[in-house]
Amino acid sequence: MNSQKKLLLIVTVMLLILMTAIVINVALNFREYSYKSALDKANATAEYVRDGLTAHMVNSIMDKREFFLNNIKNHKDIKDFWIIRSPKVIEQFGPGFKNEGARDELDKEVIKTGKMRYEIEENSDKAILRVTIPYIASAYGSPNCLQCHNAKEGDVLGAISVKFDIQDTRNAGILTIAKIIGINIVFLIIALLSINYFFKPIVTLFQELSQMIRYAHMGDYSKRIKLKIKGEGQEVVEQINNLFEKLESTFKNLKNSLSTFVASSQISCQNPLEESQKIINELSNIYKFKKTIELDRTYKDIFERIYYILEERFHIKNYKFYLIDKEKNERELIHYKGDISQCDCSDVDKNAELCRANRTHTEVLSIDFENVCHFCKASEGTEYLCIPFDINNELAIVLSIYTNDIEEYKHIQTIFTDIENYLEAAKPVLESKFLMQKLKESSLKDGLTGLYNRRFLESFIDKFAKQADRAEKSYAVMMIDIDFFKMVNDTYGHDVGDTVIKELGHILKNNIRSSDMAIRYGGEEFLVLLYNPDKEKVLNIAQNLADKFKNIEFQAGNTTFKKTLSIGIAYYQDQAESIWQAIKFADTALYAAKEGGRNRIIEFDPSMYQNGEKY
Repeated sequence: MNSQKKLLLIVTVMLLILMTAIVINVALNFREYSYKSALDKANATAEYVRDGLTAHMVNSIMDKREFFLNNIKNHKDIKDFWIIRSPKVIEQFGPGFKNEGARDELDKEVIKTGKMRYEIEENSDKAILRVTIPYIASAYGSPNCLQCHNAKEGDVLGAISVKFDIQDTRNAGILTIAKIIGINIVFLIIALLSINYFFKPIVTLFQELSQMIRYAHMGDYSKRIKLKIKGEGQEVVEQINNLFEKLESTFKNLKNSLSTFVASSQISCQNPLEESQKIINELSNIYKFKKTIELDRTYKDIFERIYYILEERFHIKNYKFYLIDKEKNERELIHYKGDISQCDCSDVDKNAELCRANRTHTEVLSIDFENVCHFCKASEGTEYLCIPFDINNELAIVLSIYTNDIEEYKHIQTIFTDIENYLEAAKPVLESKFLMQKLKESSLKDGLTGLYNRRFLESFIDKFAKQADRAEKSYAVMMIDIDFFKMVNDTYGHDVGDTVIKELGHILKNNIRSSDMAIRYGGEEFLVLLYNPDKEKVLNIAQNLADKFKNIEFQAGNTTFKKTLSIGIAYYQDQAESIWQAIKFADTALYAAKEGGRNRIIEFDPSMYQNGEKY
């Protein structure tokens, strides 16, 4: 049953209950009124008879009372009428006429108790009210009953029984009730028609809105309210349709945008809101993973994180993790879990090109083709999936997952893109860690200052530039020179000159960020690369370095002296197309600082080149 029918049913039931209550109340009141009216007539008749009989007694014409009583009996509303004498009256005055005695138990009870009683004889053809009212002896009031009767105060002297025909009254009541019922039915019909007219559009609106919400819950925001409604309702319809149109467009765009960051068949579902939420959760997990591994010391620590993800998050039970050296064309098994003999491919360790995943740079699934990888010796019933992943031009990873449980293998197929998302997030960090490892293993640092040397710069500057380009970051290049350094060597000797060089190296290391880089470029020249700097702070950094250096007192025997710095600054990518060009521009700015009197900080300006020549 729809809402409209429910509403009409509820209103109908309520109005019927109200109508029934009204009819019952009117019927009861009318009945009570009819009985009360008849009782009032009975009391009036009793009073009239008592007064009439008293007058007959006073006038000594009691024997003539029959005419009086017959006149009362002949009244149109009175069906029957009789007098009842009490035993004391009978004892004093005799039994009276024939119809002046108790006819039934009701008369006897009233004579005995002195209380009025009545009863109703009612059927489909008639309605008779019978009332019996006692006469009580009293010396108070008029007349004084005790003057004529041998009785005490409060004794019952007799009673009067009267039967009234209340058929007409009952018929009038029935007619009135019928009219009330008819009026209520007409009102009920009008009310239902009015409610249906005014509320049908609203009920229909709620039904369509409820349907829209049900579809939206399932991920379908394309439904619209087609109802045409007058007044403010139409404005509500338009606003709801506009809202769902925006929701549909927003969730569609959100899904497409988020899918560029995380692609996974496991996340995909029909509800775009639910899918977006899952993608966001996945992005959040990957972001937390990346932030964590960025603070790890070595690439081996990052690999441990990956093992944890494979086992705890993706519940991989059997896998092998290979590190491939592209330069040596060798593959090394650096970690595994499960039975390693279940999927043996050790023959390719000395020739990584034989590994199909590494050679083709695509995932290898054993179910794609029988014996798809010739060098993978899997035991009977074992299926495998190999995922290759390049770290840089020198190193790569191959993850080989295997199982003899077909349901587990299906699960692996749904999550391997999720695994790739984590590997993709780890790639730049791994690349950085491997690079740092390589730096440690080579002599790329200056022995005197502990800073990187020019060889390091020449070997890796292009990689830094590519990383900056991918991340859309920039560098500020500082070329630093110690003013009149040759004079130190000539005057105080090379040992003192080395001390000056060491102090400058110490200042550079302790006053730049970990993401920045200080290099001894040659002799007394130093190069500082500030990664993605705030331009407004570059001059402050340079000034800070210059101030700290010029405040140092160097000891040479019994003599002390101070030295100053000249600094040239240029920017990659704002001013230069390459970092090497930025270094050249910084060197040009340094030359300008020296020509300008030394102990100065100069930023490169294109005007420093005239006809292609240095300033």
